[in-house]
Amino acid sequence: MKFNRSLSFDGELPENITVMNPFEKEGIVTKIAGQFYRKYYHDSLPRKVILGINPGRLGAGATGVPFTDTVRLNEVCEIPVKDFHSNEPSAVFMYKMIERYGGAKAFYGDYYINSICPLGFLIRNHRGNNVNCNYYDDPLLLASSRPFMLKSLMQQMDWGLDNKSVIILGKKNASYFKKINDEQRIFQNIEVLDHPRFIVQYKRKKMNDYIDIYLEKLMA
Repeated sequence: MKFNRSLSFDGELPENITVMNPFEKEGIVTKIAGQFYRKYYHDSLPRKVILGINPGRLGAGATGVPFTDTVRLNEVCEIPVKDFHSNEPSAVFMYKMIERYGGAKAFYGDYYINSICPLGFLIRNHRGNNVNCNYYDDPLLLASSRPFMLKSLMQQMDWGLDNKSVIILGKKNASYFKKINDEQRIFQNIEVLDHPRFIVQYKRKKMNDYIDIYLEKLMA
């Protein structure tokens, strides 16, 4: 939580993109995330690493917990959230997979999950609405976020996380991370899985097949 509260992005941003930092102010998000991390990570167990892209506004951007919305916090993690409601498509897949893995305690006991870029971005679309933006969606954002991503990741690796292998969610995400890892040698090996959002949005009928693929990789 100290790491989360210290997050600050000072890189150059394209005119239509803004940073989404749920930990910027002490409030409901820091309270929720604090409960989550105390419940599932307040120990010294060794953990493997899973990295997504960057927080989405209905997942970690709202709750401070990667791939976790208020529905899953209430129903699965038993962390009551009554102040607001969020329903993130990626969380639907992740928690179905986590259930088959053996439950939240078993999964989070084995894996530390975050994003390559721990802060999110919003872009204003042609309708004037702010929607999710990936760190690699704009060349300027990609260039300016790289030092921040590398610094943040190295801080997390200093906690003693397993550096033998990392699972990257999203093929395009993995292609960009591979360039960083080839230079910095953070992880010895990179494994890639399709991103949960892609699965829910485009492959929903085959969700159970993708869960099988996840579990084969995660439980190897």
